Amino acid sequence: MKPTALNGILMMLGFAAFGPVIDVFAKLAATEIPVAQVSAARFLVQSALLLPLAALLGHLHRPDRTETALHLLRGALVLTATLLFFGAVKYMPIADAIAIFFVEPFILTLLSSLILGETIGWRRILACLTGFLGAMLVIKPSFTDFGWIAAMPMGTAFCFAFYVILTRHMAGRGHPVTLQAYSGLAATLYSLPVLWLMNGSGHPLLDPVLPDLRFALYLGGVGLAATIAHVFISYAFTWAPAAVLAPLGYLEIVTATLLGWLVFADFPDGLTLIGVAIIIASGLFVFWREQITDTKLRSLPATPQ
Repeated sequence: MKPTALNGILMMLGFAAFGPVIDVFAKLAATEIPVAQVSAARFLVQSALLLPLAALLGHLHRPDRTETALHLLRGALVLTATLLFFGAVKYMPIADAIAIFFVEPFILTLLSSLILGETIGWRRILACLTGFLGAMLVIKPSFTDFGWIAAMPMGTAFCFAFYVILTRHMAGRGHPVTLQAYSGLAATLYSLPVLWLMNGSGHPLLDPVLPDLRFALYLGGVGLAATIAHVFISYAFTWAPAAVLAPLGYLEIVTATLLGWLVFADFPDGLTLIGVAIIIASGLFVFWREQITDTKLRSLPATPQ
């Protein structure tokens, strides 16, 4: 695929489709496996898959000190985001947790202007706000139902917004597969010593256990789905501005609602369905606006050199 904004949007749609699959496997695994171990497995599998792939593609390189520091920071951000979110979906319906997480595109849109200096038109701002309001309809009184656990996806939202900004900043420092391989490796390097130190501690979230075959497959599913999803998002933010992609992240709630219903019998109520419809509409509007912009740019006469 060519590195165009429209293809970046398609990559973001791929992320929206695969993202909740990670959470389904994580929720299944977390019934028996500590959350820290589920998170570590996610990054261990990602590293094991992407490092050889990056080498095979000829994009593996030795990062300098600055790049290494940035990879370590990305790893810390995505690991923290993952721990918080896996902890939330252990107790909450996936769709509810993702709905709370969807303050993230709103945060990201603002950060893309403040940090990256990207121009945000009023139509995109309106689409972000509309999608955000749709997400609010899905959230409902989660704080009343789940207490402090409902705040964990908000922590994920802040960490992930900064992670995406940093991914965008590093777009020119390596191939998207390489970026994801190194961030997965960094998160693994953080995770494994913690699990080793906490082995035998009895801590319900940190003490690792030996899984049987079924739960080992769940752990592998977390890692495989996360690898696919985050390769999508890495390409997306390499090819398209964050402000364009941010509202499309709302489409993840559609997959989450469907999977929550099919796997965990969390059937959405009428208010949730209305919210999902608004989210879809705002995402499609952004896609339509990007098509118009891309068509206008292609129609402009070439500038003399």
